[in-house]
Amino acid sequence: MREKAAKSIYREVKSAIVEVLDVAEDKVSIDTDFGTDLNADSIDVVEILMRLEDRFGLEIPEETAGKIRTVRQMVEYIEQRLQEK
Repeated sequence: MREKAAKSIYREVKSAIVEVLDVAEDKVSIDTDFGTDLNADSIDVVEILMRLEDRFGLEIPEETAGKIRTVRQMVEYIEQRLQEK
């Protein structure tokens, strides 16, 4: 079940990244680094997280957004928050 949930979260995260950053889906993998691989800054990451807050019904503090550097970290953070609900 957990793996299925993580894959679903990953699909949503990937979709939000593609929308916000206007990048091709094949540029985004679980190991993608926002800054190094996608040239995204902290404002881009916050915008991605804002979309994901709506999709998952979460509130994500901005200080947390500043710590998220990779797609994997974002997926794991959202997965953890959803388990707390």
